[in-house]
Parts: sequence; structure tokens; C-alpha cells
Amino acid sequence: MPVPDAAPLQEPAESTTARRGDAPFYARSKVVLAGLVRGGDLLLIVLTALIAYWLRHETLQIPPRYGIAVVIGVLLAWQVFHAFGLYEFRSLSRLVWQLSRLITAWGLVAMGLIAVVFFTKTAEEFSRAWAGAWFASAWLALVATRIFLKLRLRAWQKRGWLTRRVAIVGAGNNGRRLLRHLSRRGTGAGIAVVGVFDDRKTRIPPEQLEGTTIRGGLDDLIDRCRNDEIDDVLVALPWRADNRLMEIAKKLRQVPVDLRLAPEPIGFRLSNGSMQEVSGLPMLTMFERPLTDWSHVIKLIEDKLLGGLILLLVAPLMLLIALAIKLDSRGPVLFRQQRFGFNNNLITVWKFRTMHDAQYTDDAVRQATRNDPRVTRLGALLRRTSLDELPQFFNVLGGSMSIVGPRPHAVTHNEQFARTVNQYYARHRVKPGITGWAQVNGLRGETDTAEKLERRLEHDLHYIDHWSPWLDLKIIVMTLFVGLVHKHAY
Repeated sequence: MPVPDAAPLQEPAESTTARRGDAPFYARSKVVLAGLVRGGDLLLIVLTALIAYWLRHETLQIPPRYGIAVVIGVLLAWQVFHAFGLYEFRSLSRLVWQLSRLITAWGLVAMGLIAVVFFTKTAEEFSRAWAGAWFASAWLALVATRIFLKLRLRAWQKRGWLTRRVAIVGAGNNGRRLLRHLSRRGTGAGIAVVGVFDDRKTRIPPEQLEGTTIRGGLDDLIDRCRNDEIDDVLVALPWRADNRLMEIAKKLRQVPVDLRLAPEPIGFRLSNGSMQEVSGLPMLTMFERPLTDWSHVIKLIEDKLLGGLILLLVAPLMLLIALAIKLDSRGPVLFRQQRFGFNNNLITVWKFRTMHDAQYTDDAVRQATRNDPRVTRLGALLRRTSLDELPQFFNVLGGSMSIVGPRPHAVTHNEQFARTVNQYYARHRVKPGITGWAQVNGLRGETDTAEKLERRLEHDLHYIDHWSPWLDLKIIVMTLFVGLVHKHAY
């Protein structure tokens, strides 16, 4: 199992240990604190709604329809805030990160409520002044609590609260490797290494091990656990030493600490993995299927709502482009092409026609190049500004594509790229998109070298592994400013 982020190896001060028992319950557990922050956010949303109604109507006798709207807002906030990672402990102290996420997350909640009243045709039944005051005051209250929490976290961590005191069992190579890993990971999770413990005196190197003192054997470790000086024990021994591991587990079962088994060397190369139970057995997850459960639902809602809204906004522009194409050259307005989509399944992708009609063949391999004679005069402009991709919003509404994702390639191009770059098909683990992380980072146009393909694949896989609604919105905004026009799009 991967070891969490940790502070540089250090010994907690004796005064910190002595004051540990004075910490209130909410400053002892990161899980409890995160849960309280979540509950506080939802309570603030309700209170600000009540205050906004009182300021507008000078009464707290809220009609049932307002109460239903508040409940829907709370439920939306519960899911959206969680999806944006606002309650992960290591992000609670990152004030700028929290505030930027709150702006987007609460904005999505507000948009969701507006969409509900729009589609239910109940907008006239609500006060716009109340809604505006509620949305603004709730956001200000959420921001104020994050600033207060940032200050309190700093004070609590100075006092040694919310810091996990870790002991390592094993002074051999596995122990050294674990210490180096903890040292490299930084101060993100507030972990302090108390020391290294090992009964095998002949295996213990010098008095100091990587700057951390050898504290003794298992009996010394148990004494420290009984004195409430240790929260977690990490056993850094080879897994093949199963008899020794079980002996250590039996001895440490008598003290109230979390006992964890550090990974074998392969585990350090899979530091983003997690442990899950399969039929009662702990398994190390090397990677997971992306966009499952609520992530899938959020992505689906994002595609349907934003895709439909964008399509309505660009419909007049699409009609003008269609007319211009008919006047510019002979042939159909739209062009269909088979491409690989999710899970390597074939999909039909729509685009505005940008080449002379006679130049289009479904099995054409050659990509467009600079000053390509196949491209029409209008087509060059459409390709340079990415306006030829607008019909793909029909693909989004149809479910074969997403607004954001790895760009799909023609079948023959895709197979050629897969032979050139290892793990190329890994980008098909999600639906292809109209725009993507690679495109907004300048990786567009002709892929005539393996290096260009590798860089594009690297960005696509980064997007898949780090997907979030925030990242999608960031890519959409970046597309408007840097992704539509590019010198390599031709």
C-alpha cells in the first residue's frame, strides 16, 4: 500500500507529544475535521438562504417551493463539492486552491438550480433578488470559513495536532527505501517519523539511519505506543518473511495503533495505487477504470448540458458556415469519417467539409499539411480556427464523444500511430473529445514524428489520470483563448 505524503524526517518535540492529549476531538482526526467542514458548508448554504429570504421579505416563513430549492441546492453542493476534492485533508490548507475551486463548484451549483427552474418552468415563482443574494452570500460565507480554517490549521499543526506520528519497523534496505520515500514526498500530509525499530541487532547499521535515530526493538516500540507517542507503525520488511511479519503483527496487536505493511520495491513505482479488498483479500490497484460511478454521471451531465447550450449558441454560426461552404466549392456541407472512440470502438464523426469533394476518401492516410492543395480556401480558415469541428457537438449529444477528451483520429491514422508509439490505445479508455489537454497545450496539427505523438499521448494520459470537472472547465476556457487558433492547424 502506498505510504501517504509526509514531512521531512524529523523527531517530534517532547512538548508536542505532551500536549497531544489536549487537542479537541476535531483537531485529532483528519477524517472528522473534513466531515465537519463538509457539514459546515451545507449548514452555511441553508443559513444564507434563510438570511437572504429574511432580508428580502422580512420573514422566515419560507414557502415550500423555496424550501425545495434550498434542499436541491444542498444536495447539488454535497456532490459537486465532493467531486471537486474540496474535503481532502491535504487540500484544506491550500487557500488559493480552495478559493478557486469554490468559485467554480458553487457556480456549477447555481447553474444547476437555474437549469432546474428553467426546465420546470417555475422561474417566475422565485425572487431573483433572493436568488442573487443567496448565491453571493453563500459564496462569501464559504470563503470566510476557508480563510478561518487556514489560520486554525496553521496554529493546530504548530502545536502538533493533526500530525501523524509514524514509527518504522525494519532497519534494512526496505526501511531505508521507505525513509527516502517519505523524505522526498514533502510536508503535504503532516507526518513526523518518530524513529526506526528493529530487534535484529546485527542488521542495524550505524547509530543513525538516514538522519533518524534507531530507537530500539519491538518492546521499546510497544512502550512508546502505550505512552501515546505513536499513531502509525509501518513495517518495512520483505513480504516473503511472512512468519516474521505475523510475529510482529501479533506483538503489536496489543497496542492502539494503526499497523501498516510497507510495499515491496514495485510498490514505490506504483505510488498512485491504492489497496482494495477483493473477495476478502487486500489487493494493490495498479490503475483503475477512469470515469466511473459519480464521475461518470458528472461527466455525462456536463456533456449533455454544456453541449446542448453551446450548440444552441453556435447554431446561427453553423448555418452561416454551411451556406459559405456551398458557395465556396461543390460538394456536401458535412463530412463523415470513421474514427476510434471509447474502448477502441468505431464511431462516425461529423465535420464541416474543408477539402474539395473529390479529395475525400474514408481510407485516406495522409494528414493535411501546410498549403495542402486538397484544402479549399474557406476550408483553410475553418481548419485554422477549428470551426470545422462544430458539428461534433451532435456527436456529444449522441453520446459517442465528449466536449473534452483525447482527440479522435481516422482509423488508418490511429492504427499507424499505435504501431509507432507504445501504449497509444490507452487514450481510448475514455470518450474522445472536441478539445483536449494536448490541444490547449499547443499539440495540434500534423503528427509527422514519433516525438510529437509521444508528447500528445503524454498529455492525453495525464488528462485521463487526473480528470476532474475543474480540469474540464479549465480546458474549455483555455480552448476559447488559446485552443481555437493555432499556427500548426492546417
